[in-house]
Amino acid sequence: MAGDINLNDLLRRYRTHPFEDYVVETPHTGRLQLKVEQGQEVKGPSGKWGQKPGTLLFVLERERNPKKVYSRNTGIISEVRTDLHEAFVEAREPVLTVQHRLNKEEIIDRILKEVLSIYAAPQRARYFLVPEIAAQIEKNIEKGVSIKKGDEILIMSLMKRDTILEYDGEPGVIYKVYFQSGQTVEQGQSLLGVCPPAKLQYVQKVVQRIRTEWDE
Repeated sequence: MAGDINLNDLLRRYRTHPFEDYVVETPHTGRLQLKVEQGQEVKGPSGKWGQKPGTLLFVLERERNPKKVYSRNTGIISEVRTDLHEAFVEAREPVLTVQHRLNKEEIIDRILKEVLSIYAAPQRARYFLVPEIAAQIEKNIEKGVSIKKGDEILIMSLMKRDTILEYDGEPGVIYKVYFQSGQTVEQGQSLLGVCPPAKLQYVQKVVQRIRTEWDE
């Protein structure tokens, strides 16, 4: 659990630089053809399910098989390796950087991750809240749901086998759920954000202050 954060310092930091940089690398070897230039605006996936790909960034051709790489984020191309255009590149070669401007909710999410204890996915699988926990969260959206070590909190579904996961952290309140029931979550990604009861009002104050003071 992180200690108390200096909210003024955090807000100052994000106001000064409200961006997050995403470096895009080559997924494998091949000959690269750039499709964007520095300063260009790009879009991330769209559609209800994110089924429409974002802006085409580059094409990587290997053994006459072209692979198109699309932007996963909305933003501006802040850096691009023009020297790699039409060149043969190795796998995991940084090609360009997309600078994404964080919105209010994204700022809140990043600050919360510095305050809350994050329960992460132990492996890539589909996850569900235990029905009892899901029902309690639905009834206590504002107050949150208290959990302690040993409580059954999640169902991990992998290879048609379900495993009950017990909470192994410090007692607290489930403040945020980072996934949708039945969603496949990658190993290490956030599942739950847990807040000690004594710090719940403090966290709520942080969120409220950002929502009222932050300009989009």
